[in-house]
Amino acid sequence: MASSRRTTDGWGRQPVAEGAARSVDDGDGAPVTGETIQIGIAVDIPEPWGSLLTRRRLEAGDQQTVPAHVTLLGPTEIPVDALPAVERHLAGVAATHLPFALHLRGTGTFRPVTQVVFVAVAAGISECELLAAAINAAPELRRELRFPYHPHVTVAQDVAPEALDRAYEDLADFSAMFEVEAFTLFSHSGKTRWQPRRDFRLGG
Repeated sequence: MASSRRTTDGWGRQPVAEGAARSVDDGDGAPVTGETIQIGIAVDIPEPWGSLLTRRRLEAGDQQTVPAHVTLLGPTEIPVDALPAVERHLAGVAATHLPFALHLRGTGTFRPVTQVVFVAVAAGISECELLAAAINAAPELRRELRFPYHPHVTVAQDVAPEALDRAYEDLADFSAMFEVEAFTLFSHSGKTRWQPRRDFRLGG
């Protein structure tokens, strides 16, 4: 079983392809100013599947050049001076959750509510949900969600209907299983792209 640690591009420490921004969710990544910063938290998709899913999203015409990932916390604005407390909280969350197997299989869609096609999480759903809930329990990170949390890997969003259909059909037989050993905190100051800030290894 593969590890969730990427050895090339994507959400790991190595740079992504030129022009590909780092992000942790499917929001617009609006920059922030002053004494606040945006953060997000995600699980990386390892090779060879990560680059494949990222490329398929680009081929669908999706302008969100986002490396493949499973979001645990979408873009969230916090005071800069809250970062140490947030990182302590995340370290505590990681220490109390064990590594787990994540199985991606087949496709799903949020249409007609949102124009999104995704690769579905077949196993590891409850582990992602527990992690997301524990992360969101920090006072600095609590926020109202537009929709219930549903772990997935977006492969097309807000593109032509035929492109959504094609992504849904082309990846219907997709399958990948790997071990999730860590999650990553990303930050965005408004002056740079999303950057990995710190990895948190599960089980301490």
